[in-house]
Order: sequence, then structure tokens, then C-alpha cells
Amino acid sequence: MSLSQTNTLEQIPARMVNEFAYCPRLFYLEHVQQEWAHSADTLEGRFVHRRVDREEGGMPAAESLNNQIKLHSRSVLIGSDKLGAVARIDLIEVDDGRVVPVDYKRGAAPDLPEGAWEPERVQVCLQGLLLRENGYECDYGALYFAASQTRVTVEFTDELIARTLELLDEARRVAAGGVIPPPLTCSPKCPRCSLVGICLPDEVNLLRATSGREQLTQISPRATSETRRLVAARDDRLAVYVQGQGMSVGLKGETLEIRDKGKVVDEARLLDTAQLNLFGNVQVSAQAVRELAARDIAVIHLSYGGWLAAVTTPPPHKNIELRRRQFQTADDVAACLRLARAFTAGKIRNCRTMLRRNARDLPEGVLHRLAESRRRAERARMIEQLLGIEGTAAREYFGNLARMFKPSEDGVAPAFEFTERNRRPPRDPVNALLSFLYSMLTKDMLVTLVGVGFDPYLGFYHQPKYGRPALALDLMEEFRPLVADSVAVGMINNGELRRSDFIERAGAVALTDSGRRRVIEAYERRMDTMVTHPKFGYQISYRRVFEVQARLLGRFLMGEIAAYPPFCTR
Repeated sequence: MSLSQTNTLEQIPARMVNEFAYCPRLFYLEHVQQEWAHSADTLEGRFVHRRVDREEGGMPAAESLNNQIKLHSRSVLIGSDKLGAVARIDLIEVDDGRVVPVDYKRGAAPDLPEGAWEPERVQVCLQGLLLRENGYECDYGALYFAASQTRVTVEFTDELIARTLELLDEARRVAAGGVIPPPLTCSPKCPRCSLVGICLPDEVNLLRATSGREQLTQISPRATSETRRLVAARDDRLAVYVQGQGMSVGLKGETLEIRDKGKVVDEARLLDTAQLNLFGNVQVSAQAVRELAARDIAVIHLSYGGWLAAVTTPPPHKNIELRRRQFQTADDVAACLRLARAFTAGKIRNCRTMLRRNARDLPEGVLHRLAESRRRAERARMIEQLLGIEGTAAREYFGNLARMFKPSEDGVAPAFEFTERNRRPPRDPVNALLSFLYSMLTKDMLVTLVGVGFDPYLGFYHQPKYGRPALALDLMEEFRPLVADSVAVGMINNGELRRSDFIERAGAVALTDSGRRRVIEAYERRMDTMVTHPKFGYQISYRRVFEVQARLLGRFLMGEIAAYPPFCTR
């Protein structure tokens, strides 16, 4: 792009041109899709910038500058419609009547002939060009590296200016093109990137190298050797549950206070809180809601019995591109069928695995019939056909669910009986337990989808109906047996629940307060359990798996991978 252009262009931040020079995909994620996540490096960088981020010192007009003026202006915002760029300059100094932009960096100065890497030199060069466009004389800039307390001078040579303008123009073209650049391949840049858990570079590269059929049914033999675990293994934050009727949640400094009749009965640090779950009539203060929203911590409102009623979140995720693709795909019958087949086949496979691992005296042919149902699901030509296949497989699975229960103490029968699945209202303790666990699973998947940027109410297999979170129901299918059913079977077999933990009214069965508390504890233990991802070979918690699967769904919708790979354990 030439400096002589006069048309008005959308202004791209100089920092984003730095990101583009470093990694075009990182630029696209941050600038176009508005993705962001903190890491230790970004938090350290914020600390380094804490002083220069404060606007201090005046900035005289260009014609007023001379070699007698001493200038020390911090956090100066400057832009140019002609260049189509904008920058917030950390510090501006004056050298003999010429201005010098100074950009602060958290690390140490690299041992390079140029004194700094290209992205940093390009960023400060663009700041200098913006100053020139606003009438200031500017021949060079400076980079201050905090770790080594080193100042590096960057001369604005013709070559650097040409490269800066080239990258600015290319970044604008990529942003307007609407196609995310491919991930870097086995790059050493990825492990320290704050967006690596959003980008999923190694995962996307691996899945792009396989066919759709392989993604759906097989574990890649290269996964364990080529896929680095760059995402955090687990979220160290915890879900907070409040179910005492009449209780309230308030904010005191960095702590959530849980109060009963005004008396503090428990506390939770905001730094340690992943989500706040409120059962029934629990109040939450406006101050707490605002701070939770500011930190992207969802407040989940549930009925006394555990049914999802509402979710309080910050404004919708800024990645409108993902939601546009979601809505476009929902109108594509063929694409919906492909996803529905993956969801259903994954669920049936995991149901079969649960029975194969845990059931006693399983009748002959059950596993064979479930395997055949999975194959039929993979070949289904209509969603209506899938519904029938899923229903047949569910009857087979739930008809043998009780065979996973251990016998009672007298050795004759399990402590709880179960013959068939029914929903509302649950008519026996096992159905009540499953319903509550499915509700927990739904709310966690909904929160995950909102955090990733989806509209959780528009699904591909489950159709929008009566306000149900259809996409959350889609994506949780493969996790019903692995998480919810596993928790139910484990609690019954370990004697963690007794019949006294349930209450029956007019033929409907529900958990008591104490029973619900124990189920929540067991569910959270399961969500924090480490599991080997069947595609990538590394271990992460189930809660983290939810996010990885949601992001893989997004990569499919954006056209980066050929098929959505359901999570299926061996």
C-alpha cells in the first residue's frame, strides 16, 4: 500500500500488525474473531505496562515542537485514516525537535544483529509512520525490554518501512477475506501463546491430515507422538453451588460471601471460581453479578430440583463469525445430518463401552446389536432415521443398565432397581438420579458453548423447541454415558446413596438436599477426572474435554477440518 492513497480505510491497531508478523492465525483470532485469553506472559506484560498505560504528559502540536521542548508523554493514542492504522504509544520522547516512539516489552532483548525480532520492529515503525502522518518528524523509534532493562534503537529505514506497509496491507486483506489462516506446524511459538487453547494448532493439523471417515471411527496412530498437549490439563477453578433456600451471595473485595440470614456461612475466592450455581430461592447481589460478569464467570440459576432456569453471562461473545457459520450450517440439511451422525454414533459407542466394561452377566448379542446400531447411525440418510436408531440403542442400553449395579449386602439384588428410563417426573430413585445428572451436564455444556462463542439454543440434531438448549443437548450426547451414567453407577456401587436420600411424592421421586449435595460432589469429581483424549493421546480433565470438543465443532463449522470427531473412549 502506498502512502499516497487517500481513501479512508478501517484502522488496524499497530499491535495487531505485530501479531500478524508473528503469526497470521493469531492476528485473525484476536482481530477478526475477537478471541482473548490471559496467560502468565500476558499478565506479566500487563504488569510491565502498568505505568506507561496511564495517560500522562501533554502532546504539543507538530508545529509547536522544537529542540528546546522536553517531552515525556505516556499512553498516547494516534491514528490515520490514510494509513488505515491506529496505535497507543507507550511513551513519546523528543530528540532535537523530532519525536521518538518508545514501546515497552516484558522480556529480554534478543541477541540479534537488528536488536529485536521483526514483529516488534514493525510495530514501532508503524507508530513512527502514524506520527509522521500527523505532522511530526520521526526518524527512529525505541524498544525497551524490561527483563534485561535494555533499550534498542530501531531506525526507520526504507526497507523496514516497506516491510511494515506490506504487512499492514496483507493483514487488511486477510481480515477482509473471512478465512482463518492455517495453524503453524510444530512451531516453538505455540506453547507460550495465550490463545493456544483456542487455536488448537497441533489438533487441527492432525485432523486435517486425516479423512472424515478416519476422524469419525479411528484413533490416529500418530496422535501420541505428534500432538503436543498445549492446552491446560484441567481448570484449577471450581464450580460453586448454593442450594440453601433463602441464602444470599454477596461480594466483599475479591471474595464471594455466602450468607444465611445475613450471617456469612461460607466463602469462595473469585480467582478460584469457575461458575456460580444457585438452586431455588437464592439471592445474588448486583455488585457480585457485575464482578462475576467482568471476569466471565457464569451464574447458573436452577430450580430447587435442579432444572436449568436461566444463565447470567456477560454480553455475547464477540466472535460473530462463528455464530454466522452456526446459523448457516443449521440451514444445511446435509451438514446437519453429518453432525447428527457423529453425535449419535459417538453416544452409542460410549454406551456400548460402558456395558462392556461394567455389566455383569450381559445377555448374548447385546454388544453386537449396539455395535450394529452405531454402524447404522454412521450410514443414516435422514435425521428421522437417526432418531429411530438412537431410540433402539437406548432401549438396549437402559434395559441392561442395572447389570452394572453391584449386588446389595445380602448378595441377592442391587441396592436400587431399574428397568427402564423415564423422564418427567422420574418414577424411581435411579431415574431421579439420572435426570439430575443430565441437568448438571446440560448446564455445563451450555456454559462451555457460550464461552466458546456459540448460540447454545440452535442445534443441528436436536431441533429448536420450547426454548431448550439444542446445541448443548447435541454436544453432550457422547458424554451422557461417560460422565452422568458413570457417576450414577459409581455412587450406587460405592454405597454413596441410600433410599433415604430420595423423597417420593405423588409417584414422583426426587433427591433430598443431602442426597443432591453428595451427587454434586461426585459429579464434580468426575468432571475433574483426567482422561486420555482418544484422538490426541494426551490427558486432560473431562471439563477441559468439553471445551476442546466445542472448539473442534467450531473448527468444523469454519471449514478447517473435514468432520467433527466425537469423543469416544476405548
